[in-house]
Amino acid sequence: MSLAWQARVLALSFLFSAGSSWASESVQDTNTDLVRQAFANWQQGKGTVFDLLAPDAKWTVAGTSPVSGVYTSKAELARAVRPITARLATPIVPTVQSIIAENDVVVVLWRGTATALDHKPYNNTYMWHMTLKDGQIIQVTALLDTYVLDELMRRVTPAQ
Repeated sequence: MSLAWQARVLALSFLFSAGSSWASESVQDTNTDLVRQAFANWQQGKGTVFDLLAPDAKWTVAGTSPVSGVYTSKAELARAVRPITARLATPIVPTVQSIIAENDVVVVLWRGTATALDHKPYNNTYMWHMTLKDGQIIQVTALLDTYVLDELMRRVTPAQ
């Protein structure tokens, strides 16, 4: 094989490997932007991150709180969230502390604040490990202070 031919093969190999890396970074950046915008919209009262959920998304709430468990659809998760929101006088407002992404995974550390029906604050810290595909969240593991959530659930009678 001639030296010129070897140089071409080497250059093409480099282009293909760089292109694959660029594509991965592009998906990562797109996913990060989608999640960042969804949190910004939520903070402004224009929607929530749940708007990005695929209909069959798998959502795991870690811990042993009344809502801990595995939910296998957006509708099932909505039913699990209802008892929480029924105890709040105001919606949870998120404040993002950090976002880290790698390939199709975006991890967000955030703080949620609201006022409960008994006029006491509800403040919790969350970390959501989200996997995205085609612009939708398909899998989440949600970590939070389940003690704070359980205390809200026990203390406040839900609105009817």
